[in-house]
Amino acid sequence: MSNRKPLILITNDDGYHAKGIVSLTEAMKGLGEIVVFAPDSPRSGMSSAISTSNPLRARLIHSEPGLTSYVCNGTPVDCVKLALNEFMDRKPDLLVSGINHGSNAGISVLYSGTMGAAIEGCVFNVPSIGFSLCDFTPDADFSATAAIARELAIKVLATGLPKGVCLNVNVPVGRVKGARVTTQTQGKWVNEYHRSKDGSGRDVFWMTGNFENWEAENDNNDEWALANGYAAIVPVKIDMTAYDFMPILKKWEI
Repeated sequence: MSNRKPLILITNDDGYHAKGIVSLTEAMKGLGEIVVFAPDSPRSGMSSAISTSNPLRARLIHSEPGLTSYVCNGTPVDCVKLALNEFMDRKPDLLVSGINHGSNAGISVLYSGTMGAAIEGCVFNVPSIGFSLCDFTPDADFSATAAIARELAIKVLATGLPKGVCLNVNVPVGRVKGARVTTQTQGKWVNEYHRSKDGSGRDVFWMTGNFENWEAENDNNDEWALANGYAAIVPVKIDMTAYDFMPILKKWEI
């Protein structure tokens, strides 16, 4: 890999075959040397999970000037860790994750394998961005998201990101009016399971649910932006310390 061009690592949680990562790879072409290192099958909802009991395997599936692709049997974070530790000869200048099939706005950032990979890149002090489109269909139109991804990648390659900060970017379906820097919407998922029966009459539970928005009138959060036709860019910190609570906690008699 040439040291003369930026080095870009691409991964996702929908698997190497997903249309989203194919679109993201195309969007990054021409910006630098590209290494794709992605799961061999969908790993949605993996957050920052890592494999501790099963060995990891990776294999080369494609190579051409400026683009090398690997597939791995691990989680999105496994892919990032393995790529950085064993397969890349220098630290990337940028990590992009996605484009995810479905939103990762609000509290979904905690569960997202797409954002787990971006956060792991941040841990390694690699400027990292996770991209998601609010469309779960396999053949979704990723063109608008890909255009935003390329524009943001160019800016981050030029300026970097603060240490310990990555970006969570979500894009609505349809015409995108523009992009807004927002906060993470406060809320939670409710009615999360659908109960049914298996062939033996035993209860089984399927994940479902809907997002309960606790601040629907706040026009500064990501859910409002998406509902109103804007892409939402949320800066995410890996330091989860609640600094404002520390003075109170120190007064507890423990």
